[in-house]
Amino acid sequence: MAKALAKELEYSYVDTGAMYRAVTLYAVECGFFEGRTLIHPTRLIAALPQLTISFHYNNELGKSVILMNGKDVENAIRDMAISNKVSTVATLPEVRQAMVALQQKMGESGGIVMDGRDIGTVVFPDADLKIFMTADPKIRAQRRLDELVAKGERVSFDEVLENLQLRDHMDSTRKE
Repeated sequence: MAKALAKELEYSYVDTGAMYRAVTLYAVECGFFEGRTLIHPTRLIAALPQLTISFHYNNELGKSVILMNGKDVENAIRDMAISNKVSTVATLPEVRQAMVALQQKMGESGGIVMDGRDIGTVVFPDADLKIFMTADPKIRAQRRLDELVAKGERVSFDEVLENLQLRDHMDSTRKE
């Protein structure tokens, strides 16, 4: 819905969850993870000022894609390997602070639709318009499964649903 709204209004669309996924991908690529465990959080935090995250409208795809250090990582951040680690990265206060600051900078001039859990409460508590929606976890899991299967990833519905529910729980119960 957020993507469609942005398109209709001719506003920029920002998927804030993709930003945390990009940071997670960066951590994975740098070897900061061992399995699902973030073994070098201080190295990740130290690297944040050098990490650039932006969105670019891709005319061929007809949608915005996320760039990390100038590279299109839209597909890479959607893998289950990243989904299984993103909540760990998103719990780091320094990562949250950096992403919120970047989101606020992106929204300074207006004309933007941001999609994310804490946009209306933390990032832009005084936004002109806030819409809060939730979708059934099974519907969300099916949408994610369809995306993964379309990319050729082999994963079960139950695995996707379990990952989604775990991330929802972690995101809704963390202090930050």
